[in-house]
Amino acid sequence: MSTPASAAPSASVWSLFSPTHLAASLMLAGGISLYAIETYVTATVMPSVVRDIGGLPLFAWVTTLYVACSVLGSIFIAIRPRGMSLNRTYMVGAFLFLAGSLICALAPTMEIVLIGRAVQGFGAGTLSTLGYAFIRYAYPEPLWGKASTLYAAIWGISTFIGPTVGGFFAHDSAWRYAFAIIIPFALAMGTLAPWLLPEGADDRTETKAPVRQMVLLIASVLMVSFAGTTENVSLRMWLVVAAVATIAVMIVVEWNVPVRLLPRGGVNLKKPISRVYIAMFMLLAALVCDIYIPYFLQVLHHVTPLISGYLVALIALGWTIGAFFSANLKGRTMRLAIICGAALEAIATGLLIFTMARDNPDSDLTLLIANTVLLFGMGFGVGLGWAHLVTYVLKLADEDEKDKASAGITTMQSLGSAFGAAMAGVTVNSTGLIAPGGVAGNISAATWLFALFTLPALVALVASISLRKTATDT
Repeated sequence: MSTPASAAPSASVWSLFSPTHLAASLMLAGGISLYAIETYVTATVMPSVVRDIGGLPLFAWVTTLYVACSVLGSIFIAIRPRGMSLNRTYMVGAFLFLAGSLICALAPTMEIVLIGRAVQGFGAGTLSTLGYAFIRYAYPEPLWGKASTLYAAIWGISTFIGPTVGGFFAHDSAWRYAFAIIIPFALAMGTLAPWLLPEGADDRTETKAPVRQMVLLIASVLMVSFAGTTENVSLRMWLVVAAVATIAVMIVVEWNVPVRLLPRGGVNLKKPISRVYIAMFMLLAALVCDIYIPYFLQVLHHVTPLISGYLVALIALGWTIGAFFSANLKGRTMRLAIICGAALEAIATGLLIFTMARDNPDSDLTLLIANTVLLFGMGFGVGLGWAHLVTYVLKLADEDEKDKASAGITTMQSLGSAFGAAMAGVTVNSTGLIAPGGVAGNISAATWLFALFTLPALVALVASISLRKTATDT
């Protein structure tokens, strides 16, 4: 494996933009930016798309197909054709993202939009995973965690940029420009990849596709994504149960076959890399209870939709600031940051029972400030440890499976978010949001939501604590 010259141990995040690393940082950050910004842009313009070309019954599949295909795109990194370098793979991801965006921009019907979103999602998953896969080629080891910090910052910034850009184009047929405007960027990045990115030579010993695991994984993603959108509570519950059962079957298959989806030890709890993946999954699953927070803020605390949106954006801001705060930690303090971050997320989520699940008709400032602090704390907790968990994955994976390990990071992100969103929907719709509804129903739903979503954060905490004696210092 070839790496650039070593950086000083005290190197900061800004070292990623030194002349030596600037080109790679712009390309890798740009790839993740395409994914992140387009996620929020699309969410903003979709009501306009439906008003213009119809297709309301297919509305949910715009996100479902995107998520499922992004998982496939992340897996593609590990099973790409033998000999294909990472910078060539980047070209494939960028041009697929371009093609998907073009299809969406020209789509005459919602069915064509779905095709475009599927292609877009595959390209986005590829680009997002390459951000992690390239770390070991583009940067010296002291900067691995800093690169993950940069990616966290991109997602935080995109939370503000995406809805703003989407809102600018969310009228009449202007939504098409929201997809078209990103095409020149994808074209430039795909074209420049062979020159601005290191080759990333193929050092894998296994390139066969774990077909059975892939089918089971995508089936679980589709089921849980659909569960998060259907209004039938009973169907929603059974879809989640079926999705969990499918994941369990996938783990059994992964354990017993030679061609694996995850790196060695990925489903073996005795191995630290499996517990790192669990921590990632659970941290993201707990965080997505935020999808109902704007509604609770508006119904229970009587704030405007605009203010509720900005308050929830504090979670992303907290993640970004937490990532920068812990960027220079290493060794024992790095592990402590992961543990403290998981604990902080659990505490902040649990305390929302007492501050968010309250009737606040006068918009009492004390309660709103408390909610603001806790929302920021949820994101800050994840940000404290996320980049270090990424570093653990890259260091714990065997040399010939680091691309597979990088794909696992994106897979855990997608699965955690999808399962979390589905479970949030099941929880609130089963505990009062719909029946009886109103203030009492919302208080009940919010109480149950934050109580139950404290549990995955606690699981992440336990998994993080277990890393103390098994993961090596960095």
